[in-house]
Amino acid sequence: MSHTTSMKFKTTIKCSACVAAVRPALDELVPNAWEVDLSSPDRVLTIHQPVDPESVKAALKKSGYTAESI
Repeated sequence: MSHTTSMKFKTTIKCSACVAAVRPALDELVPNAWEVDLSSPDRVLTIHQPVDPESVKAALKKSGYTAESI
């Protein structure tokens, strides 16, 4: 089993305003340990610490966005 400290998700986050909208939920889950690559066509969300992928998806869904593990 490989040990990884980051996870990536394809998201429906499209712009900096979207990032601002999900910030409260993600900061509650993984404070200062995430980023969204808005230049990627898949708008990749990277989480830089171990966390349950389902809780990340739930946090985004609560904010009106979707994510799938990649």
